[in-house]
Amino acid sequence: MHGSTGSTGRRAGLLLATAGLLAIACIAPGSAQAQSSRALKQRATTAPPAYVAYVTHEGDTLYEIASRYLSSSGDWALLSRLNHVSAPRRMPAGIALRLPADKLRQDPETARVIATSGPAEHAFGANRYLPLTAGATLVEGDRIRTGINGFVTLELSDGSHVTMTQDGMLDIGKLRRTALTGAGDRQLELRRGQVESQVTHATKKDDRFQIRSPSVVAGVRGTRFRVAYDGDAQSTAVEVLDGAVGVDPAAVRAPAPAPGVPLQASAQLLAARYGSVTRAGGAIGDAVELLAAPALRQPARVQDGKTVAFDLIPVGTSGTAGTAGTAPTAVAYRVQISRDADQLDLIRDLRVSAPHAEFGDLADGMYFVRIAGIDANGLEGLPQVYGFERRQFGLAASAAPRSGSHDYEFRWFVSRAPASMDTRFRFVMATTADLRHPIVDRADLTGGQLVLSNLPPGVYYWTIIAEQFDNGRFYETGSAVRSFMLAR
Repeated sequence: MHGSTGSTGRRAGLLLATAGLLAIACIAPGSAQAQSSRALKQRATTAPPAYVAYVTHEGDTLYEIASRYLSSSGDWALLSRLNHVSAPRRMPAGIALRLPADKLRQDPETARVIATSGPAEHAFGANRYLPLTAGATLVEGDRIRTGINGFVTLELSDGSHVTMTQDGMLDIGKLRRTALTGAGDRQLELRRGQVESQVTHATKKDDRFQIRSPSVVAGVRGTRFRVAYDGDAQSTAVEVLDGAVGVDPAAVRAPAPAPGVPLQASAQLLAARYGSVTRAGGAIGDAVELLAAPALRQPARVQDGKTVAFDLIPVGTSGTAGTAGTAPTAVAYRVQISRDADQLDLIRDLRVSAPHAEFGDLADGMYFVRIAGIDANGLEGLPQVYGFERRQFGLAASAAPRSGSHDYEFRWFVSRAPASMDTRFRFVMATTADLRHPIVDRADLTGGQLVLSNLPPGVYYWTIIAEQFDNGRFYETGSAVRSFMLAR
């Protein structure tokens, strides 16, 4: 059952907290939210210094330790004072040292572009934007933007993926790895549009992955989730598909802790299959259960028409695909086409108000379509992915009486069929539009023409069916049922 009340969100948070999916606390909105904001601010100013342990190895010196693991080799003097080491050049093995967490060295990492489609550009800092192509390497400080039907997917060093959809802007705020601990520190700034992240599960306690918008900070340690920022409404939607996500208001979130220090508790824990909408400057929105995935009508149908189109079975109030007697709860639908099942290589993206989507023409090939309902809060529901084949198999037909005779000539041809393809045709004619009782049924025709003679006066209905057999699969398409009247 779907709901947007605070009790639903608290119940979902308590279930996840009990399971221990994340070390993030869940609190109720309202006064508790304000208390959390004050606590976050207080922690930011009163947090004690943090340290990371290091055990010396044979041959270590304070100079080498500072050079390898701290932000400056000159910090050896700080290590000497902090650990009361009087002989920095002679360090026996097995000595436990304290290294200040805020001084740990972080090495830059890169993100690789594994897929792009449509208008996609990037710029470093204040430089001008340049076209972005697959195989490019991006670094901290790079900015990405996409146009209509523009998509970009990044792969991080740990195998995480971030997909940016059309008409969006995303900045790479941080992309680093701590030299001593090996923990990753990734921070992406969403300026406009939507990103979907598939984050590899964290292996270090201080691994950090955050998506920041003007209204929220969404932090995870391994999950699949979406973040969308609407600049007009100044609101951010966070939707969790699996795992869990800690969500904080951007205005009160304490600065990120130093490397080696775990993240503090978040204001809200969003469980899998839940989402929330937060306005800039406001409290975190209540947890709302996401709509169940809709279904696709005729999922096995080959997309052989002039345009690629899909019909959806609306999402019903029962939490399953709509059936007779259930009112749809989805106010809109999102339909996306990709070259891969994981939707990393997106090429089309549509939001429609009715359960029908048309994409226009598309090159022949194998694709995947992902469909999801959108509720009244603007939250996108759980997705369903189908594979489909695009194989345009157009059939044009015409008929006309032959001049000076009682013959009637029918012509047809197949569009966009390979010249080497063996196509067979079936001609069906009847005196009723349903063609149930044909007066002519000619199968296994190989040409594109048929002449019928001595037809009695009357109204006739006819169609031509084209059949092909290719690579072990049977394909069939038919022309529209046409009619004509013969009078004498």
